[in-house]
Amino acid sequence: MSQSVKGSPLEGLYAATLGFFVGFAAVALFGPTAHAFQGIMHLTPSQVGLLVAMPSLSGSLLRIPFSAWVDTTGGRKPFLILLGLSVLGMLGLSLIVATLDESQVGGGLFPLLLLLGVLSGCGIATFSVGISQVAYWFPQSRQGWALGTYAGVGNLAPGIFSFLLPLVLGQWNLTVAYLAWLAFLVIGTILYFFLGQNAPYFQLLRRGETPAGARLEAHKLGQEVFPAGSLVESLVHSARVWKTWLLVVLYFTTFGGFIALTAWLPTYWQSYLGVSLVTAGLLTALYSILTSLIRIVGGSASDRLGGENVAILSLAVLLVGAVIMSTSHSLAFSLLGEVLMAVGMGVNNAAVFKLVPQEVPDAVGGAAGWVGGLGAFGGFAVPPLMGAFVTANGAGGYAQGFVVFIVLAVLSLASALLLRRTRAAGRRATT
Repeated sequence: MSQSVKGSPLEGLYAATLGFFVGFAAVALFGPTAHAFQGIMHLTPSQVGLLVAMPSLSGSLLRIPFSAWVDTTGGRKPFLILLGLSVLGMLGLSLIVATLDESQVGGGLFPLLLLLGVLSGCGIATFSVGISQVAYWFPQSRQGWALGTYAGVGNLAPGIFSFLLPLVLGQWNLTVAYLAWLAFLVIGTILYFFLGQNAPYFQLLRRGETPAGARLEAHKLGQEVFPAGSLVESLVHSARVWKTWLLVVLYFTTFGGFIALTAWLPTYWQSYLGVSLVTAGLLTALYSILTSLIRIVGGSASDRLGGENVAILSLAVLLVGAVIMSTSHSLAFSLLGEVLMAVGMGVNNAAVFKLVPQEVPDAVGGAAGWVGGLGAFGGFAVPPLMGAFVTANGAGGYAQGFVVFIVLAVLSLASALLLRRTRAAGRRATT
């Protein structure tokens, strides 16, 4: 790498992965905090649900503008702002939790908790920022592996925190847990500040190079993907590319589905199959960690076989898993279905972000924002649909609700097949 440019592709990957991983810290603890307030503040179930949803809401929707911002400034500044906002949110929640047992809590605290929840969720909005940052560092031939590794390792955080949190709460209390996770988030943010570097093009621009000169020099240094223009231009340009919306469908199904099932499965295992709380937690953690780790494999496979082909295969596996879950009446059969859904979702998530820089190469930030933001919104849309089956049919609805994933898998398969057909037609037209 040139002496005029700091960092390397691998260093860019490590720093982005670190930032995304620590960005989960606040979200991992906000759920237990929300339930702790229920009895003291006399909150309704709907209010508790709203509290729990706040971090995920900001964590998904903020991905759109902040990812597009990468196209104008690089990923470093958006990353640091989002992590800083998450630190503020978690600091506020830590102070409230520390004084919770000593204060007379009134209903007027509820809006403040909502705001702190929104701030806490900013940490997971770093996902799309990191996708764009890593994509600009790596050549297209290695982006499947790089982006799969970034997202796979970063997404391990919820599963790891799910293991650690009960241990900490059993040994100490929620106040200690919050202070520990706050310290972890602050240290991670500081490390990213020193380690995180923008791709060569953005560094050269900052040093006074013209866009044309920066592009030429960065290309010599190995950068292959470049932005189209401003934040608005990136969003508008990527929105006009119809393939962006097919990728949104794919990611809505498998990453939105991942978020949805991470929240839904503990209730499913306990209420439908009658397992203990600890067993339900372990089975859910298995799903979360497997979905994350298999994403690394999916990224490498996408480099070798093509993103469209890997997406089609993974969605077929997801479809089989969803059919099994919708008809299962036993723990063993449901475990098989869960594993197949985890594999299908994780591999497809990797394939999607192999396809983003391929299909929208001159507006990666904007496209990653739309795909990551709207795709993650599936985490809000899917659980109420599955819950409607339970409301209508009782306990049997826990299995029937997986029909939602059967429908989503079929729609996504059709989208992936259309992407492959279009790419094949484009190759024929150029030969």
